[in-house]
Amino acid sequence: MNAILKTELIQLAKKYSYDGDPSHDFQHILRVLQNAETIAKKEEGDLDIIIPAALFHDLVNYPKNHPKAKLSSELSAQKTGKLLRKMKNYPQEKIPSVEHAIFCCSFTKKIVPDTIEGKIVQDADWLEATGVLSIMRTFASTGKMKRPFYHLEDPFCERRMPEPRLYALDLFYDRLLRVHERLNTKTAKVLAKRRTAFLQTFLEELKRELKGE
Repeated sequence: MNAILKTELIQLAKKYSYDGDPSHDFQHILRVLQNAETIAKKEEGDLDIIIPAALFHDLVNYPKNHPKAKLSSELSAQKTGKLLRKMKNYPQEKIPSVEHAIFCCSFTKKIVPDTIEGKIVQDADWLEATGVLSIMRTFASTGKMKRPFYHLEDPFCERRMPEPRLYALDLFYDRLLRVHERLNTKTAKVLAKRRTAFLQTFLEELKRELKGE
């Protein structure tokens, strides 16, 4: 992708980004783009598809507790397609591939992308759901959703199933600790290994603090 088109896409993504949610703001978008470009260097793939898909994957983003939350990726793909069709310098024949990559980003839908570009963008987004940044994003969303940090009687889901919509810490067991199992590319799996290990360290320290040690 040429530098002029990339800059134009970044500025467009910034224009449409929603900064009312720190876990899905423009900084998140830029991190996903960085992840995608890092993975693409080793896994290859068409950057004309990867870059806009990474930039616009959260173009429509309902809160996790919203009844339309499951439609976010589908609506983001549709809206991205409309935006790209208005750009004279974007290769129009690649728009369906961008839409596919965005549609597949959803973690809850459990879709395996058909293309390497889709797999790279999915991995780039999911890497944000493990490691230090995933902790920051989880508790940012928790404040917005006004849910407790953890279940008072069983914080670490030792005797119950995780309920991530009710307790922040439950998201670790429902998603954050499991992300590495569902990544597509070897490069992303290597990056996720250290991040997942840090989550375990965080939980161990939290257990000690909650015990008063």
